[in-house]
Amino acid sequence: MKETKIGIIGFGTVGAGVAECLLKNGDAIAARTGVRPVLRRVADLDTVRDRGVKLPPGVLVNDAALILDDPEIDLVVELVGGTGAAREFIKKALAAGKSVVTANKALLSKHGAELAELADKSGADLYFEAAVGGGIPIIKALREGLAGDRIVEVAGILNGTCNYILTRMEKESAAFDGVLKAAQAAGFAEADPGLDIDGIDTAHKAAILASLAFGDWFGAEQVSVEGIRHVALKDIEYAAWLGYRIKLLAILKRAGDEVQLRVHPALIPCRSLLGHVDGVFNAVWVQGEPIGGTLYSGRGAGRDATASAVVADIIDCGLNLACGCRGRVPPLRRSPTFTRIQPMSELRSRYYIRLQVVDRPGVLAQYAGVFRDHNVSIASVTQKEEANPDHPVPLVIVTHEANEADTQAAVREIADLDIVSEYPVLLRIEDLA
Repeated sequence: MKETKIGIIGFGTVGAGVAECLLKNGDAIAARTGVRPVLRRVADLDTVRDRGVKLPPGVLVNDAALILDDPEIDLVVELVGGTGAAREFIKKALAAGKSVVTANKALLSKHGAELAELADKSGADLYFEAAVGGGIPIIKALREGLAGDRIVEVAGILNGTCNYILTRMEKESAAFDGVLKAAQAAGFAEADPGLDIDGIDTAHKAAILASLAFGDWFGAEQVSVEGIRHVALKDIEYAAWLGYRIKLLAILKRAGDEVQLRVHPALIPCRSLLGHVDGVFNAVWVQGEPIGGTLYSGRGAGRDATASAVVADIIDCGLNLACGCRGRVPPLRRSPTFTRIQPMSELRSRYYIRLQVVDRPGVLAQYAGVFRDHNVSIASVTQKEEANPDHPVPLVIVTHEANEADTQAAVREIADLDIVSEYPVLLRIEDLA
């Protein structure tokens, strides 16, 4: 039976999960595929800490060079993270003709084009299923299953931490700060949660999905990003009253011959497919032609989900090697079909806007006049009564489709009116299926 000799660089949570899966399921993988995965080396600076995985003698080493320079190793699995040493490890592996599997979303969103070019030159494989959506096979779906489709739109809940926070806020009527602290205590949020709640992690993943969907490599810096720090409980409650839920979305969409790349909280219909995704789960909705809409959902992070995706890539690479067809599925089929990335200012959307206003005659005329002057048409206005008539009252406004720049300008002008007690809240509405 043919074998794939594997070296793993990085023996943290995911690395340990991958090693354990290969050791436990190696026989089953060999029986299913006809190729046996052989774990030859695992490299990590810490060779002492117990990860709960018993490796064969001599497998764990403290020098990645023992993997990269070993001519018998066919496949390198990079799981150290970051964009420094990890990049050098992958470049050296590809230059040596070794195929690479990685879960490194930050690296791919920054240096994906460079690494893909190296893979093309060497004829080696570069696989990265675990970089987006944990155990959800969304990369494989875009790379292979939908290769014959024209991708029109991708909308995804790609960060489990944010989805967990927003779900708990909604279900428990709890404020953001308290839920964030609970998420940190439960291990669902980092001590420094900025990468997640500020949308950066989602932007990394969005850039990778956009690259596969639209045929050219994008960087995270090309994605317009807003996080969820400003999402208030009252807006979640008002959205529910309107028939919507608030989710942090990655939205990648064709707009004529341009594409939109954006990450921000949005109101989506409760009845929509993504509207049913709760807790730490991720989901990606893809609209293609001719297939229509498809949904991919599952655990988006964690040791087991990520390890499952990494091992699936290892199997694909092993089959390629066994068949003598390395590079059978290139990292990206380069066929850009757009002219430019549409600036956020040119977006057209419906909007949810909440104003806190004094309750007195003439208020409606003042803010309605500002919206009129900026070409923003109001679809509905709801005034939520306050128990204390002396307090400012919330007005929930839903607009017809309007231009982003015009709507933002209107909100800024309204914020300066003496009828408004705090800066207005603006959220976009995405009417997904």
